[in-house]
Amino acid sequence: MPHPDLFATLRARVLATLESLLPGADTAALARVEVSPTREEAHGDMATNAALVLAREAKRKPAELAAELAAALAAAPEIAAAAPAGPGFVNLRLHPAVLRGEISAILRAGESYGESGLGAGIPVNVEYVSANPTGPMHVGHCRGAVVGDALANLLARAGYAVTKEYYINDAGAQVDALAWAAYWRYLQALDTPLDEAAFDAQVPGGLQYRGDYLIAVGEALLARHGDRLAAPGAMPAGPAHWLATVRAAAVAAMMAAIREDLALLGVDPDVFTSERALVGSGAVDAVIARLGAAGLLYEGVLEPPKGRTPEDWEPRAQTLFRATQFGDDVDRPLRKSDGSNTYFANDIAYHADKLDRGFAHLIDVWGADHGGYVARLKAAVKALAGREGAFEVVLCQIVRVMRAGQPVKMSKRAGTYVTLRDLIDEVGRDAVRFTMLTRKSDAQMEFDLDAVMAQSRENPVFYVQYAHARARSVLRHAEAEWGAAAVAAAALAGADLGSLQSDAEMALIRRLIAWPRTVEAAAAAREPHRIAFFLYDLAADFHMLWNRGREDARMRFLIADRPEETSARLALVAATAIVVRSGLGVLGVTPVEEMR
Repeated sequence: MPHPDLFATLRARVLATLESLLPGADTAALARVEVSPTREEAHGDMATNAALVLAREAKRKPAELAAELAAALAAAPEIAAAAPAGPGFVNLRLHPAVLRGEISAILRAGESYGESGLGAGIPVNVEYVSANPTGPMHVGHCRGAVVGDALANLLARAGYAVTKEYYINDAGAQVDALAWAAYWRYLQALDTPLDEAAFDAQVPGGLQYRGDYLIAVGEALLARHGDRLAAPGAMPAGPAHWLATVRAAAVAAMMAAIREDLALLGVDPDVFTSERALVGSGAVDAVIARLGAAGLLYEGVLEPPKGRTPEDWEPRAQTLFRATQFGDDVDRPLRKSDGSNTYFANDIAYHADKLDRGFAHLIDVWGADHGGYVARLKAAVKALAGREGAFEVVLCQIVRVMRAGQPVKMSKRAGTYVTLRDLIDEVGRDAVRFTMLTRKSDAQMEFDLDAVMAQSRENPVFYVQYAHARARSVLRHAEAEWGAAAVAAAALAGADLGSLQSDAEMALIRRLIAWPRTVEAAAAAREPHRIAFFLYDLAADFHMLWNRGREDARMRFLIADRPEETSARLALVAATAIVVRSGLGVLGVTPVEEMR
């Protein structure tokens, strides 16, 4: 069972008090009651909005109800003081012993401290990355991969049953374009005397993928098929002769490279789903029939769109989905006038498949350039699920890689962009993952290579890792001095913590006890960057305490002639290390034992 956090415990106390003051209070109103940290420590440890939420129903003035609630809460054993504040809030100050008691709870729970039952085992599918298998992953894919992976970890920590999924976009024009590019590299491996311009003229839409990464694919095709994919004289053959074979080989090679890149990043999806396989199974036609049977399709002609014309618009009758019935601004075509299905139809089939697999909630992590696609897919999933809220999208803005204040030049291997592998080779996996989470996902960010490599407070990766390394250093020194048994978590959990009284110690304790609530709030908001922010603030509190010990001998962690104080401070240090490791685990970052 997850350890109940102190905020949840105090909320239960507030609700119980409200039931005695306002018997029969509205359940919906009670559900809106919160207990949260105060903005300033001078106002107390926690505050509740209970009086503000319930005043209208109780037909009382919020300030009057707040005063009555404060008087009742002041008698609770955990609460040292309760005072009304503002238009219906109550500030609560807890007994220091209650706050200190959470240190023992952290030591007993270990890294499971912060786990929550919020998700109640609800099955959630988090689909992320899902890059077209047409080339190496770039830094834009990297941000989506990190955000999606950290979000999935966060939801699992909050009690959801999470499946991580990668959707392989291996159907459609983009993989045909990849096949043409791979075929060109195959002809090069054959030493065909056809120049690039002449070949480019034969390619529908022109030769799109020109990076060196396809050279190996062309050579592998030659090794496996010899000259059988070419016409006599090693000249290009018609696509009917080679397209399916080359496309399959190219997609397989790209997916192998993508899997390697994901592994370097520490991303390991549970499921890979192929769009081509989904279409081939008849799933698209089946979902169109399903929507038709529900009366949600009709034949019609859409009005010409304003501004840029989308690819799926035709001035002819098409099969249209009644998307406006489910919140979209226009009905959407699922089948073109020639009878072929649209990309949107494929996407509906894919999300129907996820619902049919038993997922109660679907979360997709997309690039911000797909923001205009959100409303239509939300409409489709709402129609399929028969309810609101079954589907949501987390958008990730673009990333610019910078060095010395200038954008980093494009990768020679990829031809057009900086690859994920380039970035990991430059700064390491952990730095990439943590840094990608130092901004909200829908905010543009600059990945400054110089800042990420700096060993200073301005580099949050270093700052948090250094806090963990310092904590572990203290515990190693204590173990060397007094033995492993003395610094074991079980022993420290039973320490007398009464000597932890300084402002710096209590500030660190208050930060630590906010960890479970931070997990729940970040999971509910779908914002894993909150974990990175929390860890930075926790590191700052710990470094402050460390520096106090260097300045004042009485604040040192290890004091030979004061064993009770030493044990109390070791308990605080060990609890800090546990929470830092727990938070880094959500982010997918490995904690370091020592800094070199």
